[in-house]
This record gives sequence, structure tokens and C-alpha cells, in this order.
Amino acid sequence: MKKDTSVEPDRWQVLGDHAMPTDNVNRPAHYQRGNLECIDCIDAVTENLAGFEAVYTAQVVKYIWRWKEKNGVEDLRKAKWYLDRLIKKLV
Repeated sequence: MKKDTSVEPDRWQVLGDHAMPTDNVNRPAHYQRGNLECIDCIDAVTENLAGFEAVYTAQVVKYIWRWKEKNGVEDLRKAKWYLDRLIKKLV
């Protein structure tokens, strides 16, 4: 694995066979899974949704996606909160 040593950030993320400085604005490590990025999956999942359905579904996906790398059980509770809210609005 090659490491970009032009910058010495506090954190590095592995992208394929390269280690890159973590970019917490454009490519946060907790939203990456191999070649998949959470925002791209959210776009696909919400493509045919609108309004609160799209928003709440996106939030559920986001919190489920990142729970293990970011806030643990707190993110699972947030995902559940949005899922429960979505269900209440639909019934």
C-alpha cells in the first residue's frame, strides 16, 4: 500500500491499494465501504421517493451505514427514530 506522505494528517483512509489523508468534508472514512460511498447508495435508495419518505429513508440508511465506525448504538437509535417516524406517517 502506498502512503501519500506529502501531508501528515491525524487519520488516513485506505482506498484500494492507496492510503490517503482523511477528508472529513468530501470523503469521510465512516461513509466509505470499499468503492461504495454512502451518498451514492442514498441517492439510489431514495430515487423514487419524495418529501418525508425520501428524507426519513435517507436518514435511516445514513445512520445504519456509519454506526460501527462513528457513534455505535447511538446511531442505531437514531436510525430507529427515523424509521419509527416514517412508519407512523405511513399508517
